[in-house]
Amino acid sequence: MKKILLSATAFLMLFSCQNDQTDVNTSAPNATSRRLCAAQDVLAEQLKADPTLALRMNQIETFTQKVMLTKRLVNGKVVIPVVVNVLYRTAAENISDAQIQSQIDVLNKDYTATNPDFSNTPAEFAGVAANVGITFELIKINRKSTTKTSWGTRDAMKKTKQGGLDPTTPTTTLNIWACTIGGGILGYAQFPGGSSATDGVVIDSNYFGVSSTASYPYNLGRTASHEVGHWMNLRHIWGDASCGDDLVSDTPVHKTSNFGVPTYPYVSTCLPAHNEMTMNYMDYTDDRGMYMFTNGQKARMTALFVSGGARAAFGK
Repeated sequence: MKKILLSATAFLMLFSCQNDQTDVNTSAPNATSRRLCAAQDVLAEQLKADPTLALRMNQIETFTQKVMLTKRLVNGKVVIPVVVNVLYRTAAENISDAQIQSQIDVLNKDYTATNPDFSNTPAEFAGVAANVGITFELIKINRKSTTKTSWGTRDAMKKTKQGGLDPTTPTTTLNIWACTIGGGILGYAQFPGGSSATDGVVIDSNYFGVSSTASYPYNLGRTASHEVGHWMNLRHIWGDASCGDDLVSDTPVHKTSNFGVPTYPYVSTCLPAHNEMTMNYMDYTDDRGMYMFTNGQKARMTALFVSGGARAAFGK
């Protein structure tokens, strides 16, 4: 397990090298069906466009580490209001209310450790497997017909003037856009510290919720569980670098992203030898292969909602 000691300079350097995803594990089953999350690529572009973003994120990280050390707790239960913005050109893209609710149901199970597959957690990791204790409430669905065949990752879907839909009260509401992203991207999220005008999560319509239209092997709603993790300040478990740092002390170091459903134990090539936590939501495995967060990840997420936290308005 890792110890987190992060200076301001190290934090800025971390983001300068987190775009390396070329070294991937191809030995896992279904390795040809690969999850692609664009959150880190989008962050890299945002950092280039806005030099002050790194400073804001550094401040959030410093605050997060302080909260984790002092073990400050959120006052009361955190319930996240959710608005889903559906952008569709075809009938298939205009996903049903039932499919949308199925996604909210998955989030509620995954973030409260009531998902049935949570019991599959290996004994080795059972001591750190977490009930994050955050729940989600669908409050509105917005729908808009468009002529776009794909939206890309430049946040056009979040802007009414570009044919999308502006976010609804983003400082107190999680906005999720369901649309065709393109380029094989399943989804992406904005990390805390970014502009409120683009805050939220984007999920490709093909991988949204649980239904007959959701595409295997990403048909169990776990793309949103992964992306909402980013929205709540979690990094990819391999730290987006070979044997990288995800800023969480109780997740094992991963050589790189894992795909398919690796058979446990999956021994890392990072030294010293240890087993990787491939079933963590912040890896790249198939939906059926991810089913747990850790206490350290929980601490990072909940730090956002305490007084002074980047998403404290949600905790009120």
